[in-house]
Amino acid sequence: MKTYLKWAVLPLLLFGAFTIEAQTTGRHAAKNNKVTCSQTANMLTKAEKSAGWKLLFDGKTTNGWRGAGLTAFPDHGWKVENGELTVLKSNGTDNKRGGDIVTNDEYSAFELSFEFKLTTGANSGVKYLILESQKNKGFVIGPEYQVLDDAVHPDAKLYTTYPGSRTLSSLYDIIAAKDKHFNGIGVWNKGLIKVSPKMHVEHWLNGSKVLEYDWGTKAFLDLVKGSKFAGESYKEFGGFGLAKKGHILLQDHGDEVSYRNIKIRILK
Repeated sequence: MKTYLKWAVLPLLLFGAFTIEAQTTGRHAAKNNKVTCSQTANMLTKAEKSAGWKLLFDGKTTNGWRGAGLTAFPDHGWKVENGELTVLKSNGTDNKRGGDIVTNDEYSAFELSFEFKLTTGANSGVKYLILESQKNKGFVIGPEYQVLDDAVHPDAKLYTTYPGSRTLSSLYDIIAAKDKHFNGIGVWNKGLIKVSPKMHVEHWLNGSKVLEYDWGTKAFLDLVKGSKFAGESYKEFGGFGLAKKGHILLQDHGDEVSYRNIKIRILK
């Protein structure tokens, strides 16, 4: 009887051990291969609505957006299709470009979540706290969450005062993103920008924080002095790094890049 029990129980023990190992392996796999992008585009869950999230793109129209320096949305250079807001490739031809687009509304403290899909060699960006020039139509100022194909686009390796600060998810030309997890070209990636009421800013990529800084502080303004934003053209705005509120902007850099699930939550 004892021998029978021994051989009967052994497979159960082995199966239990296998199950525990499989579950553990599964957890590690999930952690290392995060499913970060939504399966349903341009919709808010009940939890998101309850938390105060609001869609900035409905997946069907350009409502809530206009061209930078314009009163209406560009009539070319952008398209809405299959729930995606896409800036079209212009092949270096300026008259084919639609130009940057901005939200009608301005925002101060917020969390901005968005998904983006890059084509090979593409360059775009999500800017925030955007101010528009009153002198030069379409000229804007504001910090940028860089959207870039680091493997191909030359900006990723361009020498600047702050090396790496023109790569994906970086604060353009000022602070380089670190410890990035990029899903790849032609697939969706998730960006997140957080601006606290005290103007502490964070950039996130696919669930990981890649940089942070304090907007408007002396330490930050000292960094600005070593960037392109220290130029004369920015003095119209009182300098770069001081705005307390502004528009959200999607950049047209002449390359095809798609966006979806653009949503914002106001922080108080």
